[in-house]
Amino acid sequence: MTEQTALPGTPGTEVAGAKPDAAVVRDALGVGVAVGLSGFAFGVTSAGSGLTLAQTCALSLLVFTGASQFALVGALAAGGNPLTAAAGAFFLGVRNAFYGLRLSQLLALPRAVRPFAAQWVIDETTAVALAQPTRRSVRIGFTVTGLTLYVLWNLTTLLGALGAEAIGDTDAWGLDAAGPAVFLALLAPMLKNTTECAVAALAVLLGLGLLPVLPAGVPVLVAALAAPLVLWARGRRADGAEESAVRGAAEGEGER
Repeated sequence: MTEQTALPGTPGTEVAGAKPDAAVVRDALGVGVAVGLSGFAFGVTSAGSGLTLAQTCALSLLVFTGASQFALVGALAAGGNPLTAAAGAFFLGVRNAFYGLRLSQLLALPRAVRPFAAQWVIDETTAVALAQPTRRSVRIGFTVTGLTLYVLWNLTTLLGALGAEAIGDTDAWGLDAAGPAVFLALLAPMLKNTTECAVAALAVLLGLGLLPVLPAGVPVLVAALAAPLVLWARGRRADGAEESAVRGAAEGEGER
């Protein structure tokens, strides 16, 4: 019997409304292919920053988180210290640990499989997994996205590094924008109320506003403060409204 366990707190909690496997695979392949092709840009950028072919490929095979990889080679290309560049890439990749905390509950994988699955915990696999209504579809979406993206990312990294001179300026191709664009397209439909929209907007403001003044990777971590800040402000406003209501009721009783 196939597993169609509904996930608490997610849309489509009825098994009858489960998403067909073919639809999950189609969506996951679309994300994996679209983002995987941007490995060309990383391969070219890495080769241009002075890294060897082996070093470039090792980054994609072992690190496998595009933002951190681009941050590292970008800092090196700008003449930055290797330790500083690595630290910035590390801070940018810390967010994946928070993704893992949530995905561990949704995937509920056997203990022996978890270390291998952890390699695929990135923006895109998280976004696809969180969009699914049942544990079965979460696992399918995560696995297909991760496998497709890992294979394509590493293949295009190799091709990009080998053909760096032929491809030329990656900014003109816009390949490095593919990943963020797909992630935003997945995220946008999930913003369904005012609080979620406020958190997203504040996160964008914090991330972009601090980008020129903080080391690479740190603005992303600071942007994570958007959620507690918005929730705190919302709580203060609710408390204020409650106090006003109590005060108004007390004044009304006094007038009587």
